[in-house]
Amino acid sequence: MLHQCLAIPHVSTGDMLRAQAAEVGSEVVATMHAGALVSDQVVNRMVEERLTEPDAGKGFILDGYPRTQAQAAHLCNWFDERGIRELVIHLAVDYNIIIARLTGRRQCPACGTLYNINSKPPRVDELCDLDGHTLVIRDDDGESVIRERLDAYERQTRPVLEYFRSAGRRIHEVDASNGSPETIFQKIRQSLNSHDRSKNGR
Repeated sequence: MLHQCLAIPHVSTGDMLRAQAAEVGSEVVATMHAGALVSDQVVNRMVEERLTEPDAGKGFILDGYPRTQAQAAHLCNWFDERGIRELVIHLAVDYNIIIARLTGRRQCPACGTLYNINSKPPRVDELCDLDGHTLVIRDDDGESVIRERLDAYERQTRPVLEYFRSAGRRIHEVDASNGSPETIFQKIRQSLNSHDRSKNGR
């Protein structure tokens, strides 16, 4: 949604890894299904290759990366070498809300469209609105896997925020605990507009 408003690509490492599962190998796929993090080397290389594509020349939104302090340091160095200035948007959400959202997620196995039985249900229960296929629960959306991902977040990803803060990088905190995706999108837009006004001295 935000990438459509800004007319820049949305770069999701999770989507890229799933799309390239056959290429990156069964070990990486097993790691993802277990809720653990894929190695920094694999993800760093994949992101660099994606960001050098022409459509990312005017900007991009990174989703799911960086997830470790080593990835953050690598990315900041990569940005600095190319004169790219980043803006970090941290969506703050209570853990219990995260679990409820992800365990309610469903996906069409044919077209990939995502639904949520609580916040964005299909018109017909458990069937894709677009092609009628029966929706499925992704392997990485089981509650035990989600809790492992949250544990991994505490161990490895939360320090990324501290790294950005200590490095003097720009961070915007957005409360994403309540509201529809559209409401949270508007909060992000307001935060970006506030940033632009501050930058321009208005």
